[in-house]
Amino acid sequence: MSANRDSVRHIVVVGGGIIGCSTAYYLTRHPKFVASEANVTLVEASVHGVAQGASGKAGGLVAKWAYPKELVNVSFDEHVKLANEHNGKDRWGWRYVSTGSWEGTGEFPTSSKPSGEKSLEKTLGLPDSSNTNRKRTGHPDDLIWVKEHLTESYSSMAPEGATAQVHPYLFTNSMLELAKQNGVKFITGSVTAIKQSQGKVTGVELFEKGRTTSQSLPATEVIVCGGAWSPALLPGLPIQGTRAHSVVIRTPATAQIAPYVLFTEITGTGNGVVTPEIYARPDGTVYACGPGDDSPLPENVDDVVVDAEACDNLLRNVTAISDELRAGEVEFRQACFLPVSSIGGGPIIGEVEKVAKGLFVATGHTCWGISNAPGTAKAISELVMGGKIKCANLKNLQPSKYI
Repeated sequence: MSANRDSVRHIVVVGGGIIGCSTAYYLTRHPKFVASEANVTLVEASVHGVAQGASGKAGGLVAKWAYPKELVNVSFDEHVKLANEHNGKDRWGWRYVSTGSWEGTGEFPTSSKPSGEKSLEKTLGLPDSSNTNRKRTGHPDDLIWVKEHLTESYSSMAPEGATAQVHPYLFTNSMLELAKQNGVKFITGSVTAIKQSQGKVTGVELFEKGRTTSQSLPATEVIVCGGAWSPALLPGLPIQGTRAHSVVIRTPATAQIAPYVLFTEITGTGNGVVTPEIYARPDGTVYACGPGDDSPLPENVDDVVVDAEACDNLLRNVTAISDELRAGEVEFRQACFLPVSSIGGGPIIGEVEKVAKGLFVATGHTCWGISNAPGTAKAISELVMGGKIKCANLKNLQPSKYI
């Protein structure tokens, strides 16, 4: 027997990044989704589609040594399941990688000093139980795309099988497409307000692409997954944006790029130590990102400004240790804003009961949004559809601590 139309659940997910798209996917996979006759709508503000912010411009590292642990333990296993079920290897570049800390001296033609840098706080790691450091410096035999004679030291940051990667733009879009196959509706538009009555969510106010006036979209539940833009809808959230630049280099077809993610410390710049992160991808490209800065958050993700000098500095630093990268073609120079907690910790996941029943939030994942997206989405889907998070104890991440 069908449910009464008044009892049908209308779930609105705000934000088309990796958290929002994964949440839409997991909602439609929950056992109670079909039985409750729920419908899910995902709203994204960018006119260019989903994954236009940090979710499309991240490195795509998936690590067991990420944080917080209670979320990581769920998320890594979910990444493996998703890749096995949906051919993640071919669809979004899923593979296990070696992760290492590399220190050495670059070969710089000139010097340029970056300014206003902020650490992205990703370099943790697990002890390596293997014994692969056969050379004095520890430089791996297959890391031939980094100049061995420049290496002062290399050490593994995690055992085999503890670190993997995805192509974040492809992963995010795949989550959306799989969700749409189960009936999720996608809208391009900006949510300007969350509507409520008698302490319960009733809908959102929305400016849809192509319309000159706002409209109301009914909702029984609203899930805010807006990344650094989430406080625009929930002003009490202690979330701010840190801008980070990155480049993507297409290496020559003859280059042999072994699957490594490197956290580097490069000297020889004449201006101290630089610390770019370098990610080899299975499609022949190499992604590299630099430190963050405090550039003001724009109103819309489409308005993010790329600092040409920051990208030039980044390219200069990473090509100083690799002939393959120096000979490559730069495909993208880009910037994004990572959602970070202004008071430390994060992310923030759960129901915002003090504001309205049926209002949920999942944001503040710092540099670990890609890695922790499946665990976050599974937890939120359990909470929304079943009333309780079963996959992990996320009490320390509840929004009630802040709003």
